[in-house]
Amino acid sequence: MRIELQNTFVELRGEQNPVASAVLDALRSNGATVGAVAPVPDILIVSLPLLPVAGYDPATQLQSAMATGEAMFARGSGRVLFLVSAAAGMPMRRHAEFSVAMAGVLATVRTMAMQLGPKVLVNALGVGAIGEKVVAGDAAMLGHASVKRPGTVAEVADTALFFCDPLNSYTTGQMLSVDGGWSAGYGRNF
Repeated sequence: MRIELQNTFVELRGEQNPVASAVLDALRSNGATVGAVAPVPDILIVSLPLLPVAGYDPATQLQSAMATGEAMFARGSGRVLFLVSAAAGMPMRRHAEFSVAMAGVLATVRTMAMQLGPKVLVNALGVGAIGEKVVAGDAAMLGHASVKRPGTVAEVADTALFFCDPLNSYTTGQMLSVDGGWSAGYGRNF
């Protein structure tokens, strides 16, 4: 996917992982400048844990994202994109506590979209099982994924480009799951 991001400044906050790296590479290859080069970025990528983590508390990251979103609003424009586990939209039985934390992030995404609109678009990518060596999600998700294979980091990065595309100016407060159909699945035993 090709989009035009010349003179666009992108900042990543949060977890460094192969998915976040692929998203940054895709943005960079479409003309964005990646790194802390502007006081307030044009696009903020908030990378949260994509593998289940016991005891995870996203409060600090959410407060930081909200503060940046408010600065974008004051400036008059911006985008915030959260990289979250697909468990934000569909809880996993084996990872109940983590699912609750991710659901809270999704509620924050939607609240930020209400508060910061129309100047700032706020969305999330719900990432399922990604990578042959699973770097996101839970390997058990694959048994319920419609496509019956793990996704690739490139597939997540392409979806991130959709949210960051300047031509996409009407999508906000949404989570798009890149999970091979896992969240559309059926009764889960994990």
